[in-house]
Amino acid sequence: MKYFEINIETSETGIEAVVGTLMSLGITDTVVEDPRDIEDLMDKKQTYDWDYLDDSIAEKMKDCPRVTVYLEDTEENRRLAEEIEPAMKELKERAEAGEFGRAADFGSLRVCLSLKDDAEWKDRWKEYFKPTRISDSIVVKPTWEEYEKKDGDLVIEIDPGMAFGTGTHETTSLCVKMLEKYQKQSDKVLDVGCGSGILSIAAALLCAEDVLGIDIDPVAVEVASENIALNGVQKTARAQMGDLTKGIDYKADIVVANLMADLVMMLADDVAGHMSRDGIFISSGILVEKEVQVAEYLRSRGFGILEIREDGGWCCIVAKL
Repeated sequence: MKYFEINIETSETGIEAVVGTLMSLGITDTVVEDPRDIEDLMDKKQTYDWDYLDDSIAEKMKDCPRVTVYLEDTEENRRLAEEIEPAMKELKERAEAGEFGRAADFGSLRVCLSLKDDAEWKDRWKEYFKPTRISDSIVVKPTWEEYEKKDGDLVIEIDPGMAFGTGTHETTSLCVKMLEKYQKQSDKVLDVGCGSGILSIAAALLCAEDVLGIDIDPVAVEVASENIALNGVQKTARAQMGDLTKGIDYKADIVVANLMADLVMMLADDVAGHMSRDGIFISSGILVEKEVQVAEYLRSRGFGILEIREDGGWCCIVAKL
């Protein structure tokens, strides 16, 4: 299978704006390479008990930040790919006009598009996916990596494929942390936009009574179902096709939705009908710039805000009926 690799050069301050612009185009899966991450790892060298760092890693510290998008080569995605460069040009003009502050410098925002074969991708992308602790108890581990389990660890084995998230993004981690905090053992959980199934699996491992994952993409449903079986939680969790909650006959104690702000607000219009009394709505995929807008929208639909957490320019809103 052929796919597009689209690289966007930016600056440290421009990463969030670039990701936000891509989300406005409907592109929610991105890879961010930021030299600051390498600096953080250098600072924590003793924590990870490393004896050395490869010279190539030191060279990467000289690079500018980059946001990468991968799209399957389809007619629809070709049109989508063509929208990225004009969107970045517009973003640069807005930044230069001072819309983001006089000192804002988003870098070149140069867009480089190339067509590749997925045989190359299958080998390459796995280099960047390592076992990662995303909450106090949940560790996400790719199937091809070893991990020594510690006391209290709940390990999610995942093979997401190139089209779905690995669970290491801040929005996923925020959702899992909120599930840890609010989910009770007898709860039923509805995961709207389940993707590779990480939140559904996490809910099952956290002893939910029943979990239903919903996704509009049939491939996502297939991948989520495979990962649910891989983790041995198929007696508790399952995935099926659906457009948000339309046509879904399911009442949950907790609804979790790692979507984007506009979809969260769309979901808020009728999600109450799928929640039990005193149900909790956990939503993320929301840029901090839209935090107030989404929170106010939830309030207008009868929800009370329990808490809002932020991480890396993203926020998670926990609301209650």
